Amino acid sequence: MMQEDVHIVDQITRTIADMANMGHGFTKNLIFTVVLIFAFWLIRTVIMRIVYRQTEDPELHYKWRKYLTRVLFFIAVLILGRRWFEGFQSVATFLGLVSAALVIALKDSVADLAGWLFLLWRKPFELGDRIEIAGIQGDVIDQRIFKFTLMEIGNWVDADQSTGRVIHIPNHKVFTENIGNYTADFQFIWNEIPVRISLESNWKKAKKLLHEIADRHSANISDQAKQQLRSANRSYLITYRILTPTVYTYVKDFGIVLTIRYLTNPRTRRGTEQQIWEEVLNEFSSHEDISFAYPTIRYYDRSREGYTGWGMPDDGSGPGSRASGRGESGRGESGRPSPGDIPPHLTSPGRSP
Repeated sequence: MMQEDVHIVDQITRTIADMANMGHGFTKNLIFTVVLIFAFWLIRTVIMRIVYRQTEDPELHYKWRKYLTRVLFFIAVLILGRRWFEGFQSVATFLGLVSAALVIALKDSVADLAGWLFLLWRKPFELGDRIEIAGIQGDVIDQRIFKFTLMEIGNWVDADQSTGRVIHIPNHKVFTENIGNYTADFQFIWNEIPVRISLESNWKKAKKLLHEIADRHSANISDQAKQQLRSANRSYLITYRILTPTVYTYVKDFGIVLTIRYLTNPRTRRGTEQQIWEEVLNEFSSHEDISFAYPTIRYYDRSREGYTGWGMPDDGSGPGSRASGRGESGRGESGRPSPGDIPPHLTSPGRSP
């Protein structure tokens, strides 16, 4: 009995000793973690103060703050991982196990992290770019590990103007959605303005006037576009040969459509379109042989336009023609139309034909 009691006491003593040793190690790791976090915070603060003194550019401040935080965070994870998981002898083993656990437990978060690495590596867009993804258009105003943020444009607002809404998009969308970049490398887009004039207008003169207006608004942009095109060809196969404005002609519905095609900055598209339209209105108002086309309705009167009966020409051969039964001209001896020539809807009560 006494031996059993001694054995139980020994077990309790060893358990307490193990707990004490574990507690001592835990305390050391906790203190090390707090000191490391404080040291990294101090390093970040000192570096950012130096940056603030060297430059006043808010964009540079933002980039330094974001990138420095990410680098220090990554280094801290590596150091603390080795400290807290001493059983793992290599960083590669530790990262491999952690990555496997994250893939299983946090599939979407891992996909967002992979998307963030893709954005840093391939850079399909950067801060300040105007993009379209998943049917959403906007300017990139923030990039983080799990999401990026857009200042929305378009939607219920016309001509790519800002709506004022901030849209957060998960990073993994860059793998599953098409990305359209308005400003990458080649920072101009093509815009078209259709101008519809009547069929009776002097369309050649109108086309010449529109070409002159477009040239005045695109002279400087065309030169800038040529320079950017040379640099863009290093990254993409862009085969634009004509960068100057042009005016296309075609006939549609009730008029002649003259379409102005020109290069413009995506952020000033609405402003340039307004300036061009104002010049077009002022220019066309001074030319009497040019008029805008608008929807019209034409009424057809068979009795006045030489057709009688149901679609039969007035050649004297069809039934119901003026010549049949009334002589060659279909008129009375006095030369006036006979009563049968006046449609009922043109007569009024009490009026004799």
